[in-house]
Amino acid sequence: MPLKFVRNDITKMNVDAIVNAANAGLQMGGGVCGAIFEAAGPRELQADCNRIGSCAVGGAVITQGYRLPAKFVIHAVGPIWQGGGNKEEELLRSCYTRSMTLAVQHNLNSIAFPLISSGIYGYPKDEALRVAITAISEFLMKHELEVYLVLFDKKAFVLSQKLVESIDQYIDDHYVDERAVSERGRVLQHYDVSVMESVNRPSASISKEMTLEDRLDRLDESFSGMLLRLIDEKGMTDVEAYKKANIDRRLFSKIRSQPEYSPSKATAIAFAISLRLDLGETRELLSKAGFTLSRSSRFDLIISYFIEMEIYDIFKINEVLFAYDQALLGA
Repeated sequence: MPLKFVRNDITKMNVDAIVNAANAGLQMGGGVCGAIFEAAGPRELQADCNRIGSCAVGGAVITQGYRLPAKFVIHAVGPIWQGGGNKEEELLRSCYTRSMTLAVQHNLNSIAFPLISSGIYGYPKDEALRVAITAISEFLMKHELEVYLVLFDKKAFVLSQKLVESIDQYIDDHYVDERAVSERGRVLQHYDVSVMESVNRPSASISKEMTLEDRLDRLDESFSGMLLRLIDEKGMTDVEAYKKANIDRRLFSKIRSQPEYSPSKATAIAFAISLRLDLGETRELLSKAGFTLSRSSRFDLIISYFIEMEIYDIFKINEVLFAYDQALLGA
């Protein structure tokens, strides 16, 4: 199952478990910890924590969720930032891995994390985010779990100035007004002229004399057909393909079992990223689902930028899409 970035109050997440950025004594604190205790019922949750006693830094323990929408609270003790030389990254990664391991051991299907240690513990937000994404993505390559990274705002997404400048320059260089007028004076919306010409060009295998039934018998390769063929050609397993695409196993099963399945654009692009397709191949795969990449869409231009730069880390791409207020890739 995929990793999803969301802006929300973690105490309102309707998941099997939410993660509390806890202290080693498992006592009610401030910030996210205090909010979770208050929403769960501080007396009941504290009594549960007191029965456990304590938790080591980098570790995690589980309690009931009480009044929360979540059934359980997993308490993970993150490290205090001391400059990066005291195994902070190792301990922070352990928080995420042990929390997700607990979820799997308790047969839970979904879990929501805050950005652990990035508050009063002082862990730099950009580094905390990198560690979280790395730990979660590595775990999801081996396990089925729906994971949410819950953020109040975009402050955690501290993109490098160089990356921002590169993307902004790419958008400036390639953006065209969505009401650009063609040579014939007609309006083209959300399509490149080259794409429109290829769509409107009749297939060499279809003649005017053919009946509708004959034409339908000569349908081009479907999206699911092309996707499954590409997975085989790239030497990937189905599991590798849908996990690298940040796609739910159930959705992939639907795509595989339904030859005429019509995906969303985000799903189609996610598979293009997973398969490391170039721009031409990406456009071809998208066309099977009735989509294209437009120069009048910031979302499409950001996707095009990463493909041209041959950057196929879907979580890095989603980090940038989130920062630019765009839809995210995957399920």
